[in-house]
Amino acid sequence: MTEATKQQLATDVKAVLGDAEELLRQSAAATGEQALQLREKAMGLLRQAREKAHALQETALAKSKQAARATDDYVHENPWRSIGVAFSVGVVLGLLVNRAR
Repeated sequence: MTEATKQQLATDVKAVLGDAEELLRQSAAATGEQALQLREKAMGLLRQAREKAHALQETALAKSKQAARATDDYVHENPWRSIGVAFSVGVVLGLLVNRAR
């Protein structure tokens, strides 16, 4: 899923939640059959938003698992290079922290 798709999905979820919120406000003032219809429509919108958010969460989880697997494979294939990189990053961070004091 591309970054633009993720942004569009997040925007869609926000819009659906805003619509549902507005419908719930309207249903508070309405009575009888009209209130029931507005509440049902709001619940449908909330279900739709939950499904979109769930899809976004699944995509993010899959991407993070893929990145973790790739990192694990790299470290197993290049242990000394990984140790060198980790050591270098530690030295740089140590120098930066020490310099900030």
